[in-house]
Amino acid sequence: MADIALNTDMTFVVSEMPTRSAPVKTIERLMGMNTDAQRARQKVSRQRAVKDNKTYVRAGRPWTNRVRVTKVVRCEPGAEFSIRVTPQIVNDLKSVERFLTAK
Repeated sequence: MADIALNTDMTFVVSEMPTRSAPVKTIERLMGMNTDAQRARQKVSRQRAVKDNKTYVRAGRPWTNRVRVTKVVRCEPGAEFSIRVTPQIVNDLKSVERFLTAK
């Protein structure tokens, strides 16, 4: 993946599933930078704030039980995502390059 061009939009495909959890988390973090994933995360966040979180009085003060964050991206073989490659994420891309193929 030596053809990474900075400040351009690139599409990546997960070619194989990593066996360790650290590369999986890195790939999911990179997938979360996609604008569609960000939009879906904001939508789920609004729904959670309005509907799913339970607020009640506890010890005379308002208390909110917050629901866990829903994962909107999954690292699976064949998953495709497009992101803008910036200098800040080049090292992350290089660390998981054997699991990704650039389109």
